[in-house]
Amino acid sequence: MKTNKATPYIFLAPYLIMFAIFIVIPIIVAIALSLTNFDTIQTPEWAGFLNYINLFTSDSIFMQNVLPNTITYALIVGPGGYVLAFLLAWAIAQLTRIPRTILALILYSPSLTAGTAMQVLWRIIFSGDRTGYINAYLIEWGLINQPITFLSSADYLLPIMIVVGLWSSMGIGFLSMLAGVMNGNDELYEAGAIDGIKNRAQELIYITVPTMKPQMLFGAVMAVVNTFNNGMIGVQLSGSNPTPGYAGQLIVNHIDDYGFIRYEMGYAAAVSVALLLIIMLFSKVANKLFGEKE
Repeated sequence: MKTNKATPYIFLAPYLIMFAIFIVIPIIVAIALSLTNFDTIQTPEWAGFLNYINLFTSDSIFMQNVLPNTITYALIVGPGGYVLAFLLAWAIAQLTRIPRTILALILYSPSLTAGTAMQVLWRIIFSGDRTGYINAYLIEWGLINQPITFLSSADYLLPIMIVVGLWSSMGIGFLSMLAGVMNGNDELYEAGAIDGIKNRAQELIYITVPTMKPQMLFGAVMAVVNTFNNGMIGVQLSGSNPTPGYAGQLIVNHIDDYGFIRYEMGYAAAVSVALLLIIMLFSKVANKLFGEKE
C-alpha cells in the first residue's frame, strides 16, 4: 500500500465507476435537461431558468396541489413510519430468535409486495361499491346508505395514501434499526443498571438510542428518500395519473405526468431537480439530528 499508491484506487474503481454511471451522470444530465425545452423528438432548445420560473410562478397545480400534498404526506409518513419502525424493531428485539425472525419477516414483507398488495388488498378494501370491505361494513352497521367512492374522491384519497404508506414503511431502515438494537453492548446495559437505570424505558432513552445513532441516521435518510419516492401509491390506488382532483398528486406523479404523458422532458427534469433539492434538505436535517458530532 505504501509503495503502490494506485492500489486503493484500483479496489475503489468498480464502485466509483458504477456510482458515476448510475448517480453522477444522470444527475448532471437531468440538470442540463432542466435548462432546455425538450420533447424527446426534436433537439433540446436552450431555455435557461425558464422551467424553474414557470414551476414556481405559473404552475398552479404544483404550488396548490402537488407541493402541499407532498409535504403533508412526507411529514406524516416519514416521521411516523420512522418512529414506528424504531419502536417495532426495539420491541421485536426483546423476543427470542424464532418469533423475532417470523415477526421481522412479516413486518418487512409489505415493503417488498407493496405493488401487488395495492391491487389485491387495498383496492379491494377501499373499493367504491358494496363489495369493498369498508363500504360493506359501514352499510351493514347502518352508518351509510350508499357506498363511498374512496379511491376516486378528493376527500379520501390522500388519507388512504398515508395509511398505505405507513403500512409499507417497514423497509430496509427497519432492518438496520433491528440490527442496531440486536448488536447493542450488554456491558453498557449492565453499567446502566448499576448507575440507577431501573426500567426498559430508561434503557431505551439513555443507552439504546445514543449507541445506535449510525443505524438511526441510515433509517432516517432511507425514510426521507422512500417517502418522497412513494408517489406511485396514489396512481396505483386511483388507477389514473393525474389522480382525481389532483388530491393524491405528489411530486413523483408530476414528473411522470409531464415527462411520460405530455413529453415535456425539460420541465419534468426541472421538477426532478427540485425534488432532489428537497430530499437533500431533509437529509441534512436528519444528519443534524442523528449524525455524529465532531
